[in-house]
Amino acid sequence: MGDLDAVFKAYDVRGLSPEQLDADLCARIGAAFARFAAERDGATRVLVARDMRPTGVELVAAFTDGVLAQGLDVVDLGLASTDIAYFAAGHLDAPAAMFTASHNPAQYNGIKMCLSAAKPIGADSGLGEIKAMAAAGVDVPAGTARGTRTEDDLLGLYADHVRSFVDRSVFGPLKIVADTANGMGGLVVPAVFEGLPFDLEIMYGELDGTFPNHPADPINPANQVDLKRRVLEAGADVGLAFDGDADRVFLVDEKGEGLSGSTTTAIVAAGVLTKEPGATILYNCICSKSVPEVVAERGGTAIRTRVGHSYIKQVMAETGAAFGGEHSAHYYFRENYRADSGAIAALLVLEQLGLAGVPLSELRTPFERYAASGEINFEVPSPPAVVERVAEAFAGADQDRLDGLTVDLGSWWFNLRASNTEPLLRLNLEAPTPAEVDAHVAELRVVIDQEG
Repeated sequence: MGDLDAVFKAYDVRGLSPEQLDADLCARIGAAFARFAAERDGATRVLVARDMRPTGVELVAAFTDGVLAQGLDVVDLGLASTDIAYFAAGHLDAPAAMFTASHNPAQYNGIKMCLSAAKPIGADSGLGEIKAMAAAGVDVPAGTARGTRTEDDLLGLYADHVRSFVDRSVFGPLKIVADTANGMGGLVVPAVFEGLPFDLEIMYGELDGTFPNHPADPINPANQVDLKRRVLEAGADVGLAFDGDADRVFLVDEKGEGLSGSTTTAIVAAGVLTKEPGATILYNCICSKSVPEVVAERGGTAIRTRVGHSYIKQVMAETGAAFGGEHSAHYYFRENYRADSGAIAALLVLEQLGLAGVPLSELRTPFERYAASGEINFEVPSPPAVVERVAEAFAGADQDRLDGLTVDLGSWWFNLRASNTEPLLRLNLEAPTPAEVDAHVAELRVVIDQEG
């Protein structure tokens, strides 16, 4: 059996497959998830979906067997993106398990789980209980009748749902290139764009979990190189870069320049506030300061959150927020069962383009006010000790511990967070100019690299 400690992370299950995550372990997790969902949610059925990774077929079959043995039914959604799985959990009001390792390389697989109505499951909201039950083993109560397995396909319903977020009459005849990186976007993006007045070109649309062209990790600029080149070659208006399970999207303008997740968050927030004046908008603690500024200028209420989907969905439920964005290009929508969707975010930016009547390179300008370091990783022997040393070095500045350490020095700020899975510290820093960013990163590097 695989290694529970190795694969249970802060937000999901993920690991090398089959070395860490194998069929036997997935059967135990399936049984544990079924018992958890039945007790916590009153569930009588579980939705199961998978991405295009070759190991997914066997892992889904084992997980399904574990669920059925507990007497719950399984609705197999087949090949799907993560946002389809979340939509299904809301639309069908049932817990769901999505087999994917998202942007990780081909040798990985994993499971993202949620309860009915797409309620999140994370380290603080049930994942630990599922892990404990999987470790101990879940007995089958006497007299339990085995559940039944059926199949369903929600792609068409999901595409209709995505399109419902925008006013299609404002769309112009744009040329769009979408790099789906051999991931699930190859299935989802054509369905979402069907019937819209766009000239859509798909790059690497074949579903191939070995990722023969480039990794399905668009947060790494190296994996956007092909898309940016093609946007320029084709004279396209917009480029879209999706990750492996197609729940995240990064945008590229007509000049081949990429937008950060913060910029996209700010653009979408502006559009949401036009439709819902005074709405609450969430942004995580590594988003640009431009996001809360844009929200305030447009009459909304901005609330800062921790990084991670389970935290954001919880705050969204508590506050009734209409939209939330992460710098990592996850975008959450109240009317999408508070789940994230790259496809909805992409269409909302295209809607703003249609309304503004300007190229994306112009639309983005008012939303980009600062220079950013991007995420810089430091390998250190003791992340907590280094965080405390940095906090002491900047003791005179405004600090908070919402998620890691955030230090605000007025004209510039930074966040330093420990990785959940590795002995790494992740630094995000923002300042008025690139030169100031470089100078402050160098200043921090001296403190972080100190010995002792």
